[in-house]
Amino acid sequence: MFTRRTLRGIVGAAVLTATASLGLGLAPVAQAETIDQVKQKGELTIGMLVDFPPYGIMNTENKPDGYDADVARVLAKDLGVKLKIVPVTGPNRIPYLLTGKVDLLVASLAITAERAKQVQFSHPYSAAQIVVFGGKNLKVSGPKGLSGLRIGVARASTQDIAVTKITPKDAKIQRFDDDASAMQALLSGQVDAIGCSTTVAAGIAKRAPNRFNQKFVLLQQEMAVAMRQGEPNTLKTVNDLIDRNIQNGEFSKLYEKWLGTPLPALKHS
Repeated sequence: MFTRRTLRGIVGAAVLTATASLGLGLAPVAQAETIDQVKQKGELTIGMLVDFPPYGIMNTENKPDGYDADVARVLAKDLGVKLKIVPVTGPNRIPYLLTGKVDLLVASLAITAERAKQVQFSHPYSAAQIVVFGGKNLKVSGPKGLSGLRIGVARASTQDIAVTKITPKDAKIQRFDDDASAMQALLSGQVDAIGCSTTVAAGIAKRAPNRFNQKFVLLQQEMAVAMRQGEPNTLKTVNDLIDRNIQNGEFSKLYEKWLGTPLPALKHS
């Protein structure tokens, strides 16, 4: 015969057992990471800018192309999956990633502390350099060498800010409406050197072989693949692929194909 105390014990144990079972039933199941889902579906969906040449363009067949497109193709090939490129814009590229419209972004996304609050960045796969580019006979290896020279820049551009910051007081900064005007000023001798991207510098070198060269780098903005936060396996996989293709020279070959210069040395983020 059960006493009241015994019955309470039996009921209490039953309640604890039921609660524990319910807890186990409601325990969250570990969600598959993006990289697992990509391998399972056999397709990698990449968000990419298509209006940022030479990194992202639409080619004559109206298909995404450019340096970023080639990088995306290498990543998909190395993963053994098909590639789907989704065109994105500057403002919507991170929202597309965060809402699952794309698996990763290879979208000329510069690494910044502010963006790192929203997304997880891979090791850099690319960089945009702003350089001082001028006549071959000019012996300039740093800011002091610009003393007394005429330096051309596109007005209110990144290079305008960078050149203004480091140029000696006796140098003359000449501001033009755009890079094309600054380039023409250099070619015609109106200025001794210009601040420009390596893309513009490569264009000048093609038009006037052996007349000009790069003097020094003003600044470098590194770009990385972006993914959703909290996915360590996805991050490791992407980092491994990037490191491999930098070390074997594949990305440098593609960078030179599109930008006319070898891939700059990159730092891990």
